[in-house]
Amino acid sequence: MRIKAIIPYWYVLLILVSFSCNELKRKTEENNTQSEQTRPDTLIQTPVTVKMVYIPGGEYKPFYGSDSVLVKVHPFLIDERAVTNSEFLQFVTLNPQWRKSNIKKIFSDSTYLKNWPSDLSLPPTANPDAPVCYVSWFAAKAFAHAAGKRLPALDEWEFIAMSDEVSPNARSKRNYSDAIIDLYLKKNRQYNPVKQAKPNYWGVYNMFDLIWEWTDDFNSILSTNDSRAGQYDDKNLFCAGNATSATDILNYAAFMRFAMRTSLKANYTVANLGFRCAKDTIPIKQTR
Repeated sequence: MRIKAIIPYWYVLLILVSFSCNELKRKTEENNTQSEQTRPDTLIQTPVTVKMVYIPGGEYKPFYGSDSVLVKVHPFLIDERAVTNSEFLQFVTLNPQWRKSNIKKIFSDSTYLKNWPSDLSLPPTANPDAPVCYVSWFAAKAFAHAAGKRLPALDEWEFIAMSDEVSPNARSKRNYSDAIIDLYLKKNRQYNPVKQAKPNYWGVYNMFDLIWEWTDDFNSILSTNDSRAGQYDDKNLFCAGNATSATDILNYAAFMRFAMRTSLKANYTVANLGFRCAKDTIPIKQTR
């Protein structure tokens, strides 16, 4: 005679409640770990001597949005060039939780500092003065905090990106976008040292010719893009399907940047993606 086992309702409910509590506890611990590891007061200060450039701010027309809406950018300071390999090495030396063998999985994917042979060793062929890459948004943000700075906002970065060598806003120039695209299509540019090209109008180096750069709110603009099976190859990464919402359809270089940003998640690391730091400041009277 087969006896049918009956599981009491209260027992099933107890299991579900226990599972829910354990899952809530796990997520809470994960969030606490993330908050603790990225808080500025848990980081050892990293001395950085890079010159910061004063940007007076102003109004500009963002690439996405209404053609008649201008965005106000407040004055800020920004590093004149990207964070280098040697500077990031100093950071992970002082802050072991951000070394490649110690970093939490929630803060980076599997290619974090992929080309470093060990926690505290740069690649043998790497130039210490080249931009650091294969770093996640979390790691870039932590570095900025340790340096007493922050990541630049998207609008701040794009405000600077409007300039060429002689004018603060060169977007109306015929060859402005084409010249930037030519730089984007150069292979292995991320291995070159910083400050080898001429600075722009503001005195900022290498906005386009070395790397893509993280911004603090990189994912604040949503668009549909084609990541070409996840391969971050400059030439083939982007399609123009979402350019119809752009305020300047001729500025394809800007579309490439926004397509890149919307393909990212905060824990992603990419072979030619690095960052520079920014800082709040008060308005300064300019004689320029």
